[in-house]
Amino acid sequence: MRNPLSEKVVAIKPSGIRKFFDIASEMEDVISLGVGEPDFDTPWHVRDEGIYSLEKGRTFYTSNSGLKELREEISRYLERRYQLKYDPIHEILVTVGGSEGIDIALRAMLDPGDEVLIPEPCYVSYLPCVVLADGVPVTIELKEENQFRLTKEELLEKITDKTKMLVLPFPNNPTGAVLRREDLEAIAEVVIEKDLFVLSDEIYSELTYGEDHVSIASLPGMWERTLTINGFSKSYAMTGWRLGYICGSRAIVEQMTKIHQFAIMCAPTTAQYAAVEALRNGDGDVAMMREAYNQRRRFLMHEFERMGLKCFEPFGAFYVFPSIKEFGLSSDEFAMRLLEEEHVAVVPGTAFGECGEGFLRISYAYSIEALKAALARIERFIGRLRAQR
Repeated sequence: MRNPLSEKVVAIKPSGIRKFFDIASEMEDVISLGVGEPDFDTPWHVRDEGIYSLEKGRTFYTSNSGLKELREEISRYLERRYQLKYDPIHEILVTVGGSEGIDIALRAMLDPGDEVLIPEPCYVSYLPCVVLADGVPVTIELKEENQFRLTKEELLEKITDKTKMLVLPFPNNPTGAVLRREDLEAIAEVVIEKDLFVLSDEIYSELTYGEDHVSIASLPGMWERTLTINGFSKSYAMTGWRLGYICGSRAIVEQMTKIHQFAIMCAPTTAQYAAVEALRNGDGDVAMMREAYNQRRRFLMHEFERMGLKCFEPFGAFYVFPSIKEFGLSSDEFAMRLLEEEHVAVVPGTAFGECGEGFLRISYAYSIEALKAALARIERFIGRLRAQR
């Protein structure tokens, strides 16, 4: 019988995040610091709006692009928060999470052989989605000494005559790194000079600490070159509602909408009604959650410094990316031993690219009590490793 599987799909490695949680799920007394998901419930007024939409029988398909009412609210929100102007009718597409936006953007824009620059460490979906779209992923290794920020020089080194797009995943998962306006201005200069496009994943844009997020699409000459991805999962604690959106020029959004209508039809209707409420009346909820994450972030940084665990200070998302190079173990070995010996689950840095070797991703989307308990176990574990040297 002929092989029923696509060689391209078979060659893609499964997510490196799942391995440890499959093991942890079968163990008792495990504290998990690995899931990139808010520990807050979706705010009640948002849930209530979703419930009300069901009670009113609003269970039919929306337009392919999403509820007009929701797209109008997204347009107002982006202009209010990030000085971005998008026509809600032709330049905004509501998707099934930000992940769908990544997928259909790449499929709509890439021809076979087009190169896509991907700064790593980064979210696990970019590289396989480029491959599935017949593009060629080209990784850029971000460096700890630069606080895992992308520099103009690093970008220029990787550009060839086949480069078409740059993925810009900031605030960053897994490092928590952010790009400030001056960083983005330097990158934008290169993008315009080399005639590139940017896929800017801004799903953590509301979770920055110290400075407000700046979108590269708001810089001169960058609006028409940028596709902006955002959504409701992280900032509004709506992961299970599966709702995101992607914005860009009408010419590109129309082509993405074709893929979306054939593969998806429309995003979940109930989630869309709830999202309208989140955008209209959710600023206070976002501020409350952001402050709680910031408190946890400061607590982790203080504790890492006290126990002598090297970690640069992140200013976005809800992750820290400590270095474990001093212990002479690979990231995978360290994470596995920590799970087996102390029942704490974290993610090895290599799940986010080979340059993540020597690091761990630890999420602080957990209560202070859970973080305290986990850190006590981690301190005990690294104490034993240091004593053995």
